[in-house]
Amino acid sequence: MANSRSWTQIWPSFVRLCVLIFILHFNTALADDSGSGGVAACKNTNYQSFLPPPYQNISHMICSPVWHTFELRYIKNGDTTTIILSAPYTIGWIGIGFSKDGMMVGSSAMVGWISKHGHAKIKQFYLQGRRPSEVIIDKGELPLNNVPAAVAINGAEIHLAFQLQMTTPFQKQPILLAFGSKYPQNHHLSKHQDKTTIVFDFSAGSTGPVSHELIQMRTKHGILGIIGWGLILPVGAIIARYFRHKDPLWFYLHAIIQFVGFTFGLTTVVLGLQLYSKMHAHIQAHRGIGIFVLVLTILQIFALILRPNKDSKIRKMWNCYHSWFGRLALIFAAINIVLGMKAAGAGSDWKIGYGFLFGIVVAAAIVLEALAYLKRSEMRSLPPNFQIDPVGGATFPSNQALSFLLLPSFYVISL
Repeated sequence: MANSRSWTQIWPSFVRLCVLIFILHFNTALADDSGSGGVAACKNTNYQSFLPPPYQNISHMICSPVWHTFELRYIKNGDTTTIILSAPYTIGWIGIGFSKDGMMVGSSAMVGWISKHGHAKIKQFYLQGRRPSEVIIDKGELPLNNVPAAVAINGAEIHLAFQLQMTTPFQKQPILLAFGSKYPQNHHLSKHQDKTTIVFDFSAGSTGPVSHELIQMRTKHGILGIIGWGLILPVGAIIARYFRHKDPLWFYLHAIIQFVGFTFGLTTVVLGLQLYSKMHAHIQAHRGIGIFVLVLTILQIFALILRPNKDSKIRKMWNCYHSWFGRLALIFAAINIVLGMKAAGAGSDWKIGYGFLFGIVVAAAIVLEALAYLKRSEMRSLPPNFQIDPVGGATFPSNQALSFLLLPSFYVISL
């Protein structure tokens, strides 16, 4: 039988490679964040012909193109910040939201439109939830001053103008931009036709990465996390628990699969750090648990490197440490996937997809655990003098508490 311990000789190189990749990606994230100051030119617009005072008298505004042909202008004067959003318009509504974490839920937005009868409307809305009924008119946390907000049409563009009274001015602020193609009915907004998220730097007038990049990065972050933490690593744990009779094949499969899963998990963390550096989203629980799970996984790799011989006195303690740290990592990973989807406002397709995947993994663990129990019962019922194949006797795990796969099953319900 091959000596499985020789496999661990190549793991220090793997660990050094992963640490190097992690450092390079993290430095790239910081470089991207600090180097996103390029600003394109805006169109020359004379507001005196169509906006009411005081907006028509404001000059020297800082302007940045922010999305498609949307332009965001602002100027600070003491505690007053004047903001004008310009966008192409035919019918429907245009909105700009101010978010704490880059997400829609919990944001406050200014929305403007021209009614069917040609009346200009601009209102503040509080985005309490994702459904239209949870978008509440004349509510929100924007500190509007006493100057009335204004909305006007000029050519093929609509312009939303309003002033905020803030003792602490915006710095890097997550901004939501959206538009709908239907007129609001009784001040109830229809679902947006398209939307985006940017990070606007009010201290310099530049924008961070546009939402297409952020959304792509966030989508990759979620997909890699679900594949790595939700599929690959649990499959590797199942092999280690239920297929030890295939020695040494089970060990090689377990090691390779877990390394691939760790690579997915590491990439997920790198993308998460990049998102944090670009969006400055305050999702403390999700971020903290993600780092905790990564630390547990790194400890698992070091445990494999320092794996003692089978006849060592500390082998039993090592087995307990390795198995339960792995279970903890997978339990918290399952929790964090759910928290991540909740923080991102994931749709039902994400929740159903992960719930289906999680259910398959849990069902496989239950079936294998039941088969292991039946096998143990059958072996206990054999006569004492019956010869048992020593390898076959190790086919199934010992009778102990069910593995990590059964512990977090209640989180599927929370989806």
